Amino acid sequence: MVSVVIPAHNARNLIDVQLTALAEQDYSGTFEVVVSDNGSTDGLEEHLADHPLHTVLDLRCIDSSLIKGAPHARNAGAAAAKGDFLAFCDADDRVHPGWLSALVRASAEYDAVGGPVETTTLNSPDVASWRPVTPPDKREETPGFLDFALSGNLGLWRTAFDTTGGFDESLTVGEDVDFTWRLQLAGLTLGHEPKAMVAYRLRDNYRALWRQSFAYGMAGPELYRHYRSYGLRPTKPLPLLLFALALVARCPVVPTFISRLSTGGWIYYAAFAAGRVRGSFKYRVYFV
Repeated sequence: MVSVVIPAHNARNLIDVQLTALAEQDYSGTFEVVVSDNGSTDGLEEHLADHPLHTVLDLRCIDSSLIKGAPHARNAGAAAAKGDFLAFCDADDRVHPGWLSALVRASAEYDAVGGPVETTTLNSPDVASWRPVTPPDKREETPGFLDFALSGNLGLWRTAFDTTGGFDESLTVGEDVDFTWRLQLAGLTLGHEPKAMVAYRLRDNYRALWRQSFAYGMAGPELYRHYRSYGLRPTKPLPLLLFALALVARCPVVPTFISRLSTGGWIYYAAFAAGRVRGSFKYRVYFV
């Protein structure tokens, strides 16, 4: 039995894209879909109650509004799920047809499996250029430390989930990095399956892009506090200096044909760097 867990908050206008994609999976086994509603106010629960795919997906909606945040929503969804294997995806994305089959197939060799994302399907070419993605055949890497997997594309055995202790509900960003690091430090295996592809929906305006990337940057110093004793290290001075010089040289006032970087791309990197600096002050560590 496989359970697909989807954390959701005010996702009524987007979740049907994901549910339709799940109904079109080529997976031949039995699976259920558990939507974990983290305090939505847009009528999501009512929308799902009589959803046309209710029977096809063995669809359930559970209330996870007790604690705000995706980590709690995922944990509550996992607790309510019936499956021996848990597959996590997000309400605003779209899994490719072979996603679930690929995760389950790869799980024969690993305790947990991550997959890649692509940004061309759900986003305009301009928005897709704002944020780089890891090539499908490459793992999500932390230089000099452990690999990690994204929470919006992750499958694992329930025993591995329980051993790891679920997602850290004190984290608002970076909980997937923390979870898959803890999983590996507990002696469990994390694999990567290139065929388990997910179409990832990006933030489509500069303000939202800045907020998201800034939050990603702030997560780094917070995680560093917990993992420096395991060998996590900040960026070395020379690469850091080169990165700072590149940000200045490729800022939006420089024509794109010279900088080779869109305004959105520059905002993504600049916000991330600003978040790292802010997080270093907030958590009283050096991790930029």
